[in-house]
Amino acid sequence: MSESAPLDPEDRKIITLARSARARNGVPEGAAVRDETGRTYVAGTVALDSLQLSALRTAVAMAVASGATSLEAAAVVTDAERAADADLAAVRDLGGPTTPVLLAGPDGTLRATVPAG
Repeated sequence: MSESAPLDPEDRKIITLARSARARNGVPEGAAVRDETGRTYVAGTVALDSLQLSALRTAVAMAVASGATSLEAAAVVTDAERAADADLAAVRDLGGPTTPVLLAGPDGTLRATVPAG
């Protein structure tokens, strides 16, 4: 579903962080998640010979490794038209099926918000 209402400032923040990670690291995707306490975790795509992770799965893993027990929201900045099923599953595992996933283009424009479930 496309967004037409103004974004909450905290949601705009995680899109901006995701966009910055993508640009700074020169990777296909950037992502950020916000945990239950408002802390954010930012990541880019990991593409090693021995390890392949999307930006969103990496951000979720960083949140878990830092002690987060839930997610309030997630954002991914990508050229892709939709979030990958495995990315949604990772968000759902930590945040639950109603956790919003914001999908934005490389310019930071929100294209869709979908529930993780």
